[in-house]
Amino acid sequence: MSVFFENFDRHAHGEGLKGHSTHYCAGCGHGLIQKFLAEAIEELGIQDRTVAISPVGCSVFMYYYLDVGNTQAAHGRAPAVAIGHKTANPNAIVVSYQGDGDLASIGLAEIMQACQMGMPMTFLFVNNAIYGMTGGQMAPTTLPGQKTMTTPKGRPPITGQPLRMAEIVAQIDGPVYVERCALFDAKQRNRTKKAIHKALQLQVENRGLSFVEILAECPTHLKLSPVEAEQWVKDKMLPFFPLGVKKDEVREPWFNLGTPSFDPQRIASVIGGTDHAPERFGGGFPTHLHEHDVAIKFAGAGGDGAQTIAMLITKAAINEGWDSTHIPSYGPESRGGTSYADVHIADGEVLSPACPHPQVLVAFNPPSLEKFGPTVRPGGIVIYDSSVIPQPPDLGDRITMIGVPCTAIAQELGKVMAKNMVALGALQAATNVFPAESFLSMLRKVLQNNCAMLELNEAAFERGQQAAVRQSQAAV
Repeated sequence: MSVFFENFDRHAHGEGLKGHSTHYCAGCGHGLIQKFLAEAIEELGIQDRTVAISPVGCSVFMYYYLDVGNTQAAHGRAPAVAIGHKTANPNAIVVSYQGDGDLASIGLAEIMQACQMGMPMTFLFVNNAIYGMTGGQMAPTTLPGQKTMTTPKGRPPITGQPLRMAEIVAQIDGPVYVERCALFDAKQRNRTKKAIHKALQLQVENRGLSFVEILAECPTHLKLSPVEAEQWVKDKMLPFFPLGVKKDEVREPWFNLGTPSFDPQRIASVIGGTDHAPERFGGGFPTHLHEHDVAIKFAGAGGDGAQTIAMLITKAAINEGWDSTHIPSYGPESRGGTSYADVHIADGEVLSPACPHPQVLVAFNPPSLEKFGPTVRPGGIVIYDSSVIPQPPDLGDRITMIGVPCTAIAQELGKVMAKNMVALGALQAATNVFPAESFLSMLRKVLQNNCAMLELNEAAFERGQQAAVRQSQAAV
């Protein structure tokens, strides 16, 4: 069975000539490198074990071509994803395929730490001295004087020298094999093919991590023909990136994590979970707020506790049997900016964790109310801290405004930090999204080892409920 798919579905649904064409430019080195990779996988008989990881870059569509396990990683994060694959399935042959802008720039920390760990994995580093996919900007490997979109007069000395990644990686303890190869003639292509095969072989034998840097041509951004680009690599890149083996150690096979357990009961015991269903207090989904998906936004300055109560309501929703997500956004809190958290509660599946137009907003300070108040859906509810927002903006008749002196109540209770629990109690009373006991049971679980704080927070929750009820009755 060929490692390459018979047809490439990216274009024309895999039909006709386009179904046999990659997206790479004419003369690009990626296609040749992937051919060598596919041949090595086939020769070693590891197709059913191989996982290829391609991040953002010219190789972003590699999963259309190689019939192996494929994972798409965020820009620079392929080494972290590779570690996850290798630990979750130690028998997998993990290949991280990265370009120079990806590995040597945004992903520099990831590759350094992955190499230091030294787990048997294979890293193929394609160095064409340019950010190819995103317009031809200067890369960490761009040569001095080389013209790019961001260095139209040539890379100046102020930007430093090109990073020699093979030499850097070779100095790290973890890797067992490091080599730099090229593609500009038949001899170098043959060496590259052998290096890729060896890098995979060492992983198959569990001997360690391999790193193969490959100097590749980019005729498009060099504005040269494929033949001229090959000569450019030979004449210009080799003085800065000398070819050859940088490290080749003989190590005994050592990697043996065993087979990971995915048994639910065992995993639950490790994370402190239980196989008993949590006690539920609600009678059903809160359809009075929305038929299928309730969106709630909590916003305030750093220290207001918006993130804490967002997490509490998310866990309470999950305990009630619903899908729920919490996504935090930390703004420049230290400078008085807004930190907010979005929570979704769905009767099926939350399709997006963001809440651009929530049904409910809980605002702790004026900037939060001013910023997010206008985004609340018509018919929605806004709960705000009237201690610090005495005159809220007019959001129209279709929005219910409930002012609760969260800070003042918390101060009366002796702990201003408890204002978020006041707000949570007000939210429960104003929305009845879940019964009070849903929140209190979660609060008791979180604070089970801190009885003093539990008593304070329960009191704050109750005071918030009472304040919201009074405000609602006054509005009527």
